[in-house]
Amino acid sequence: MQGRVGGWQERQIDALHSRDLDVVCLQEVTPRNRERWEQALAEMGFEVAVSGWPVDPRGSRRFAVLIASRAPAELVQPPALPWQERHLAVRTSIDGAEAEVHTLHAPLSGKEEQVKVRTLEALHEALADSTGVPRVLAGDFNTPQYESRDGEIQTFARTRSGKIRPRYGERHDRAELLLIEDLPKRGWRDAFRAVHGYSRRDRSWVAAVKGYGYRLDHIVVSPELDPVACEYLHEWREAGMSDHSAMWAEIRRAG
Repeated sequence: MQGRVGGWQERQIDALHSRDLDVVCLQEVTPRNRERWEQALAEMGFEVAVSGWPVDPRGSRRFAVLIASRAPAELVQPPALPWQERHLAVRTSIDGAEAEVHTLHAPLSGKEEQVKVRTLEALHEALADSTGVPRVLAGDFNTPQYESRDGEIQTFARTRSGKIRPRYGERHDRAELLLIEDLPKRGWRDAFRAVHGYSRRDRSWVAAVKGYGYRLDHIVVSPELDPVACEYLHEWREAGMSDHSAMWAEIRRAG
C-alpha cells in the first residue's frame, strides 16, 4: 500500500486497524508522512523501521520504504542498490521462527542510468544466495507487463507482440524476470500464484481512465515457507486510498 498524507493517510491507518497483521510493509514513505506512520504503527504495537535517504529526498528519490513488525526486528545489512532508499530488510520472526522480511519499491523502467535493472539484479543476487534463513520479499516490483493463463510472463522490455524494445534491450528483459520467474525456479513461491494459479486475473494497478492495468505488487517467499492464503485488497484502491491495491498473505513454516 502506498503512503499518502492528510485525510488519505488517516484512512489508510484506519484500514490497517481493521486487519490482524504481524508484519506491515509500506512503500512511498516520504519526509512528509514518515512521522505520522511511525507514530500510528507504534501505537498499534509494531516495531517500525524506515529506510534512510542517502540523497536529498526530491522527485523520484523522495520515496522510502517501511517495515513494521509486532515481533522484535533487527535491521539486515542491505545489498548495494543504486537507490538505497527503495529497499529495507529486517530480521524478525514468522510463524514462530526466525525469518528475514524484505520490502522493495522498484524504480520505473524509464528512469535514468538503468536504476530499475541494477536494483532488480542486485537484490536478486542477494536473495538467491541462500543462507538457510527463511525470507519474504514484498512490495511493488513494477513488473510484469503481462501473465498468460499458461504462466508465461512478459516484461515491460517487450512490446505486446513479444519483441524486445530497443530502448530497453535484453538485459532489462532478464532483470524484470529475476524476482518473479528466476526465484521461483530456485524453489521460491509467488504467494498469490501459489494459492490461486494463473486463472485469477487480478491487477494491482489500474489506469483511472482507460481501465488497463498490471499486477505489479507481489509477495514471494523462500522454500522454507508456505503461503497458505493470499489476496489483494482492491477495495482499498477502489475507495481512493492508494493507486495500488494492498495485498496480504498468511505464511507458515514449510513442512
